[in-house]
Amino acid sequence: MSTQIFASSKKGEKVLSFGEILLRICPDMDGQWLKENKLPFYVGGAELNVATALALWNVPSTYLSAVPDNSVTREIVDYLDARNIDTTPMVYHGERLGLYYLPKGKDLKNAGVIYDRANSAYADLKVGQINWDEVFEGVSWFHFSAICPAINQSIADVCLEALKVASAKNITISLDLNYRAKLWKYGKDPIDVLPELAQYCTLIMGNVWAANKMLGTALHEDLTPTEGYAKETLLQQATDTSKEILSLFPVCKAVANTFRFDHGKGIRYYTAIYTADELTVSEEYVSEEILDKVGSGDCFMAGLIYGFYNQFSAKETLNFATAAAYDKLYIPSDATTSTVADIEKRIIRND
Repeated sequence: MSTQIFASSKKGEKVLSFGEILLRICPDMDGQWLKENKLPFYVGGAELNVATALALWNVPSTYLSAVPDNSVTREIVDYLDARNIDTTPMVYHGERLGLYYLPKGKDLKNAGVIYDRANSAYADLKVGQINWDEVFEGVSWFHFSAICPAINQSIADVCLEALKVASAKNITISLDLNYRAKLWKYGKDPIDVLPELAQYCTLIMGNVWAANKMLGTALHEDLTPTEGYAKETLLQQATDTSKEILSLFPVCKAVANTFRFDHGKGIRYYTAIYTADELTVSEEYVSEEILDKVGSGDCFMAGLIYGFYNQFSAKETLNFATAAAYDKLYIPSDATTSTVADIEKRIIRND
């Protein structure tokens, strides 16, 4: 299947990811960190995880966030630069860096996640502060997630500002429908905000439940809970949801869905992408035990961008993205550390 729908993304031009850079504080569950005075942390954030993966996979990757100008954040930026992420657009202002606390092995949707992001440098960004014409110079792909507009109305407005400029420049735009209930606290629901942003997006990724909550797509009545259904039923829902998204948002050319379910201490995982009137479904990956759920979805998103950026077919793109997401479950950090060669070894092929 051709991916010429993403032909505006030329090799050698940059993929720009926009979102909040965060520190993840990672205590163990039994209080041992208190006894040992050791508290692991990782540099992360959904969009930074995408930017990190793309840079590792030799896609020109640039990242825009906002951080206070101090010695700690300068070290973090140097750390990103050393990983071939272009941080030139970074905004330096404000007083603090956003944090969140999440024990190892837990999912960001887990009730145990604790956010400490109020009044961060990123949360204080305002419309008119970023010169998007300048930022988008040499950029052919712009990526953001639904976490951005979840923070406050000001960031939602900045996202819209960026999307209008990117769209006018014919830049491919991707959106990850990440839903974080603990972040939507400023009087708006996702359905009040996301449809206006989604109308500019070429590639939309998430799952059928997130699309229902954020974009208002229909959900079969028997799919209200999120697990315990036949694969055929879920794939039919993915097809129906994808078609509805393409109908609601004519700029969108492809919709990807992930299905990740607990399987004892491990997971059962498969994905699908709908484009050019066809649903492509990945092989199913099953693991008896995993290490870290954080960043797996970001890795899938990065894999989609990697595939389409390199003009892979829909099937090749999905194979790579799914293997990348599954591989990330075995890596104890927010972003992947696996190379393209590492991920290709993970790909299940039953051709």
